[in-house]
Amino acid sequence: MTRHFGYAIDKRYLPLLVPFGLRRSKDGVTLSDDGTFLATFGFLKLHTPVENITGAHITRDYRWWTAAGARRSAADDGLTFGTNRDAGVCVHFAEKVPSALRPRGHSALTVTVSDLEGLASALGGAAHGPAAQSS
Repeated sequence: MTRHFGYAIDKRYLPLLVPFGLRRSKDGVTLSDDGTFLATFGFLKLHTPVENITGAHITRDYRWWTAAGARRSAADDGLTFGTNRDAGVCVHFAEKVPSALRPRGHSALTVTVSDLEGLASALGGAAHGPAAQSS
C-alpha cells in the first residue's frame, strides 16, 4: 500500500518556501507499492529504492535560520527539506542519492513531515533512536 507523509508546515516560513514551489497538498515523502522512496519539495525531488535506506530517526529543535527550505548541510553531504524548526526524520542511505543540489549524492535526508513516528517506523527506524533529541 502506497503511503504519503505530508510536511508539517510552520506558516511563518511560507514566504521562504514559496520560491521552491512547495505544494502543501502534494509534497512530502511517498513510500510506493513498488518499493520506492520519493521525497518532493516543490521543484526538487530525491528518490531511491527503500532497500537503499539503512535507518531513520527523529531529530528535534533546529536553529530557526536553518530550518526552512531545501539546503545542503554545511557539516556533511546531507540534505534537508525543511518546513518547521520543531522536528523531522533523518533518513540514512547505504549508497548516496543524487539531487539537483548535489549530483554526487547525499548520504542522508532530513524531512519535516507531520507524522514523524509513522515515517520513522515505516523505514525501520525507531521513533526515538540514538541520534534523536528530546524536545
